Amino acid sequence: MRKRVVVTGMGVITPLGNCIKDFWNAIVNGQSGVKNITRFSIEDFPVKIAGEITNFRPEGFFTDDKMDRLDRFSQFALASAYEAVNDSKIDVKKGGRYDIGVVLGTSVGGIYSHEKAAEDLFTRGFKFVDPISIPKVMYNSGACHIARHFGFMGPNYTVTTACASGANAIGEAYKIIRDGYAKAMVTGGADATLSPVFFAAWCKLRVLSRQNDSPQKACKPFSKNRDGLVVAEGAGVLMLEELESAKERNACIYGEIIGYGSTNDAYHLTFPHIDGEVKAIENALKDAQVSKEDVDYINAHGTATAINDSVETDAIKKVFGDKAYSIPISSTKSMLGHTLGASGAIELITCALSLNKSIIPPTINYEEPDPKCDLDYVPNKARKADINVSLSNSFGFGGNNAVLILKKLNNDEI
Repeated sequence: MRKRVVVTGMGVITPLGNCIKDFWNAIVNGQSGVKNITRFSIEDFPVKIAGEITNFRPEGFFTDDKMDRLDRFSQFALASAYEAVNDSKIDVKKGGRYDIGVVLGTSVGGIYSHEKAAEDLFTRGFKFVDPISIPKVMYNSGACHIARHFGFMGPNYTVTTACASGANAIGEAYKIIRDGYAKAMVTGGADATLSPVFFAAWCKLRVLSRQNDSPQKACKPFSKNRDGLVVAEGAGVLMLEELESAKERNACIYGEIIGYGSTNDAYHLTFPHIDGEVKAIENALKDAQVSKEDVDYINAHGTATAINDSVETDAIKKVFGDKAYSIPISSTKSMLGHTLGASGAIELITCALSLNKSIIPPTINYEEPDPKCDLDYVPNKARKADINVSLSNSFGFGGNNAVLILKKLNNDEI
């Protein structure tokens, strides 16, 4: 018998705030977290802007010796997990350690530590390489640090499917609880993407916005004058829990995950294909056992690249038909930039908050309608709306697609 899976805690580290309250206030007010990069010299870079997190103080979360053992992405992951676990009010000391696990998504893992070790080796010599570089670099270090800190001994693994990593991680955690292998799971995604070599590689790929003169207006999903995505860093972590367990302890329930679809385009490493996206959405709807008429809101992948936005729009129209034109759609990336492996988690958190607050965040910087993107993208201003079912799209490089569906619980179900 399938277990019902609900969200009972959430935490974020983003360019728009390092707690749920600050994050939500910023996005419903259409604020942008995109700014000039300060982390490293950008003198020779054609792109000088990103969703950089400048107000994260790791010393507020970790002792000095612990900070030294955590790559920046692991710091984001663990700090977000603190908020999510505390928000859930789950008693982590009350037995059941084997019944709680962790599934985390990341696109690039400990890339900061990787680049630092390479720099030390090639500029200073072998003896200067940090002896714990491997534990800092490895992709699963974020998930392992969360488990170690809280003592969670259930299933623990890391998903890396590029921009779909966070959503895939949540989907896999949902299945673990649904099928009875754990009672609760900490899940989401984290990426610290603003390292010099990695950012240079993104610049070389020629998919980034070059609107350096006005960073906050640079990311323009679905707008005709969009010129590329904006790379960002951050983390989003959720506590998922089996419904009956959550009800027994009178937990606050943000919503129920009812559907998950995952596919691969089997087409191109960087170009999306409509068929894979359509099938992922259809699979999620089938898993949720809801019809296309039930969907009240879509949080789009919405990267602001010409091909991604148009293919996603076509996929939505192919699945929903005429209904597509009446579904509010918005891109959180217009405000945050693209947090890669964290994006799907942050966007599902946005869906959960929208369900509970009855507000749809906007797609900011929507300036010129694009004939190829002709749906309702909630342009520039948040909108009040009664939402019962929301759908979140995450489509990543490598053709990885992940779609999640979240439902509001009625009072008589809680």
